[in-house]
Amino acid sequence: SSRYSCRRQDRERGAAWCHRRSDEMPVTRLPLEIRPVLENGTPSAMVTCSADGKPNTTVISQVYYVDETHVALSFQFFSKTIRNVRENPRAYVCVFDLAGQAHWSLQLQFERSETEGPVFDAMDMQIEAIASMTGMSGIFKLRAADIYRVVSVERVQHQAWTPSE
Repeated sequence: SSRYSCRRQDRERGAAWCHRRSDEMPVTRLPLEIRPVLENGTPSAMVTCSADGKPNTTVISQVYYVDETHVALSFQFFSKTIRNVRENPRAYVCVFDLAGQAHWSLQLQFERSETEGPVFDAMDMQIEAIASMTGMSGIFKLRAADIYRVVSVERVQHQAWTPSE
């Protein structure tokens, strides 16, 4: 299905990108059109690689807009993902724009983790709101807001889907 091939393509693209050298990493500004997508509450896909290049794909609760060149990712449960990022600071995130029938591909470089402050507090409040709406209060616990520099961003338009009659 196209959903499967999109995920496989994202995983392959993310894994290949993880092997770039850090001196090849430019800084990119996030376009204004991505802000509502980051605030829509839809989970995102994340790809990381270990130091030896083994990819790991997971779903994350939140990609939070920090400023025009940074996003924060929710660090909740993902020990393998966090271990990969500490070994290899590159990550690939796919943010879904359901209303626009597209997704945004972000290539990121890890900078730091925050366990307090305005970004952490805002993300913690949003995660608790998501948890309470899904009956999972107290289960979703934000450990840190991991701050990433945006290296590249690309909007990928999907074909419009129309149900067959």
